[in-house]
Amino acid sequence: MANLYYREDLDASDIVPGSLVEVSGDEGRHAVRVSRLRVGERTAIGDGAGALGDGAVESVAKDRFTVRIDRVIPSAPPAGPRLVLVQALAKGDRDERAVEQATEFGVDAIVPWQAARSVSRWDGSGAQERIAKGLAKWRRVAREASKQSMRARIPEVREPVSLDGLREIASREQETVVVLHPRGTSRVSTWARSAAESAHPADELLLVVGPEGGFAGDELDGLEEAGASILLLGDTVLRTSSAGPAALAVLNAAFQRW
Repeated sequence: MANLYYREDLDASDIVPGSLVEVSGDEGRHAVRVSRLRVGERTAIGDGAGALGDGAVESVAKDRFTVRIDRVIPSAPPAGPRLVLVQALAKGDRDERAVEQATEFGVDAIVPWQAARSVSRWDGSGAQERIAKGLAKWRRVAREASKQSMRARIPEVREPVSLDGLREIASREQETVVVLHPRGTSRVSTWARSAAESAHPADELLLVVGPEGGFAGDELDGLEEAGASILLLGDTVLRTSSAGPAALAVLNAAFQRW
């Protein structure tokens, strides 16, 4: 079995041994015409929200196929807090690459934010259209990366957050905000080991990554004053597209998600 296809309109009761699931539309067309799915092959079907099963393909048409589910694949929620990447908008496709890699590394949710030094901008005239277009693109990237990595759950791509919104989140007890920046004096790895042993872990851990030009001084100061931890990832400075995924790998190990 090498492929996974989603039907987000299904739920766990539809993906049970013996059920016949049809996949049509763009998903079915891609499977048949691009991936060359054939009768008798095994493939996985998921609802993108945790239900996942696999079975043999029973029929193939021009833009659809059916699978007889014969096995449900267990998919328990990962250990520890939900890991959320707050990714600054970046030029080119660097923010999309961050979304792709973070999804492959198991992130639970992704939040775009427009930092002061973000080259890419979603504000100004026509902001609503740009936001809608940007969110659609990020969600498409997350969905495709989830398929590639055989994830039962597609990470949620939330509405953009402002600096004030991040400050408000950092002030809450049930959420922890970590900012990656060379100004930090403690390493993410050291902090993560301590957080994993906490008797009262947060519900969500938000990992904030800045744009190509880095954080503005008032952004760092404001987040730290609100309760965020400024942490050092390592001795080198990573690109905005790789910093978040690298930190997620550290957190996955610390919280025994990997």
